[in-house]
Amino acid sequence: MALKSSSADGRTRSSMQIFIVAGLCCFFYILGAWQRSGFGKADNLAERIIKSTEDCNIIPNLTFETHHGGDVGPDDDSESKSKIYQPCPSRFTDYTPCQDQSRAMTFPRENMIYRERHCPPQQEKLHCLIPAPKGYVTPFPWPKSRDYVPFANAPYKSLTVEKAIQNWVQYEGNVFRFPGGGTQFPQGADKYIDQLASVLPIANGTVRTALDTGCGVASLGAYLWSRNVIAMSFAPRDSHEAQVQFALERGVPAVIGVFGTVKLPYPSRAFDMAHCSRCLIPWGANDGMYLMEVDRVLRPGGYWVLSGPPINWKNNYRSWQRPKDELQEEQRKIEETAKLLCWDKKYENGEMAIWQKRLNADSCRGRQDDSRATLCKSTDTDDAWYKQMEACITPYPDSGSSDEMAGGQLKVFPERLYAVPPRVASGSVPGVSAKTYQVYNKEWKKHVNAYKKINKLLDSGRYRNIMDMNAGMGGFAAALESPKLWVMNVVPTIAEKSTLGVIYERGLIGIYHDWCEAFSTYPRTYDLIHASGVFSLYKDRCNMEDILLEMDRILRPEGAVIFRDEVDVLIKVRKMVGQMRWHTKMVDHEDGPLVPEKILVAVKQYWVAGGNSTSTQ
Repeated sequence: MALKSSSADGRTRSSMQIFIVAGLCCFFYILGAWQRSGFGKADNLAERIIKSTEDCNIIPNLTFETHHGGDVGPDDDSESKSKIYQPCPSRFTDYTPCQDQSRAMTFPRENMIYRERHCPPQQEKLHCLIPAPKGYVTPFPWPKSRDYVPFANAPYKSLTVEKAIQNWVQYEGNVFRFPGGGTQFPQGADKYIDQLASVLPIANGTVRTALDTGCGVASLGAYLWSRNVIAMSFAPRDSHEAQVQFALERGVPAVIGVFGTVKLPYPSRAFDMAHCSRCLIPWGANDGMYLMEVDRVLRPGGYWVLSGPPINWKNNYRSWQRPKDELQEEQRKIEETAKLLCWDKKYENGEMAIWQKRLNADSCRGRQDDSRATLCKSTDTDDAWYKQMEACITPYPDSGSSDEMAGGQLKVFPERLYAVPPRVASGSVPGVSAKTYQVYNKEWKKHVNAYKKINKLLDSGRYRNIMDMNAGMGGFAAALESPKLWVMNVVPTIAEKSTLGVIYERGLIGIYHDWCEAFSTYPRTYDLIHASGVFSLYKDRCNMEDILLEMDRILRPEGAVIFRDEVDVLIKVRKMVGQMRWHTKMVDHEDGPLVPEKILVAVKQYWVAGGNSTSTQ
């Protein structure tokens, strides 16, 4: 049944014909089964079709298991290949396009501008496959990955020397061990979190989402996970070698990021807690602008934790080897800005201080008379992508009374995962009501159940770091919610609706991003990628090739991808990823072969730089 043509159009027609024949095969099988069953009532037809199509969605010859090695065999796509993407040179093993060091050094150093995102122009983009380092292996499953990372996956020892006495990371044979220590928690992250939990409502699920600025190797986020708190950790690209890469290898949510001149890529009122442990951010600089940005992304009633300089500077200035007057002035500026923001200091002990943001504007009337309290003029407080930070205070949403949380009260986690989010209840998301939100969640539960039949490893612990490239309101992540995994919910900047705030109100995490650019992460940092409607969304906006090559860069060898889109789009995707050494299979929509939306599943093959694999370097 191979209908081949030497032209590209011929190959596309061939694929379409084969796919249609396969779909008709399934349809006639269903029809025959229905007729043989004796059913003739229309109200039972849909149910019978859905049940019968389960066998049509079985994927033969596509394995999701890991193998580690061997030459890459031919793709199972029967189409002839007009192009094969070659490996990039081995020096690009850890290439991060928008945080490339050579490009970064051409930008000003003031306010960390050079460490912000600076993406290559179209003519400088790589059109080759980023190789894994020699000896690369699949990371250990969680929770072992929290404490151990294979040396071959991130072969950089500088932190083991530079932070040796602070217990960040230790090199032991062929692995790195992470003892859970940190500069501010020498007794370990668990003991440190115990101290936090004595003040903050962590145990009851009130604190669910956290922002860890200047995260190091993200040990705080790693240990918060066992307390049912999910942290978005970030640090600059290689201010300490491979820190964010280590975090992701451990299975901890993290991105490359910095407090510089642009807003953080998160919505307003996102995080229940923000944290800085010797994060080296000059909080008192630029008229308190960085604290004002923390205030923007902190929900009303949320907490800011500062651990380390300048807290308790009188007793510590000698050990910090910093001038007493300098530390005193830094503390004064922080306290002054916190007062301007109407944060209440709830706790100070040793080198830790904790402030709480007030619930609403009514509880902060005093600042209306302060000439320094400049309110931001922008009406869209969630608009953050490449927007300049300003030394202004983000206004609270309206509240009904002085004791009501501005923007709406959140349920504790896990109740808030499926409770109607305040942004939906208030009508802030156009076209989404409480009823349509519930229908949306029901639909995504059905989709994820279908995915689990396609890939039975989905909830087995095989996939820890998962990305949803077009997350909507977080339905995919909510349906997958498990202590074995986490999902980075990406809301494209060109999406029809701004829904990232809803995702955070559900107790999930995510980030804004434009898929015409590279993502702020190291290569090989995600085990599974979900792409629903991504290529239809970006049609005519940027090259499909660039998006797929970026997916290949951030996907681990033998990682999996689930595409959901219109069939004509997926045929183009399938052809291109076949040229990138991915194995693919097309699957019907869970409602049957007559639905034009289809599912394409793919597995990236294992190969490394050098050696007897597909790499030629």
